[in-house]
Amino acid sequence: MRSVKQILDSKQQRIISVTPDAPVLQMIQTMAEHEIGSVLVLEGDQLVGIATERDYARKVILKRRASADTPVRDIMSTPVITISPDQRSNVCMQLMTEKRIRHLPVVEDEQVIGVLSIGDLLKVVIEEQRQEIDALQQYISG
Repeated sequence: MRSVKQILDSKQQRIISVTPDAPVLQMIQTMAEHEIGSVLVLEGDQLVGIATERDYARKVILKRRASADTPVRDIMSTPVITISPDQRSNVCMQLMTEKRIRHLPVVEDEQVIGVLSIGDLLKVVIEEQRQEIDALQQYISG
């Protein structure tokens, strides 16, 4: 199993965030611009929440709130479930499954250093299974 740090090292690092006071419309525009499904909510360097497309759908659209007038703080999820860079990918998968979340901020020394998505972890699982299959095929072939 790979560590979270190894996974982060193999992907492009982008910390995409908004402030708690930003309008939800800005949050959605940021997600669309970066083609992502969630943004971190930072107050300075402090992680105070995470906001997702799911939060938007359930807390803005379904409640018929105005995207331009609703601050992100009103819809963000908090407290944020985070993971450290020394954790293993299987621990992340288990946590995401149990908590029904799709994004895990990675925090080291109280600083956000990256975000893992369920897609990132699935890529790792597929790659590890492919390597195991290749090793087994070589073993069988002699």
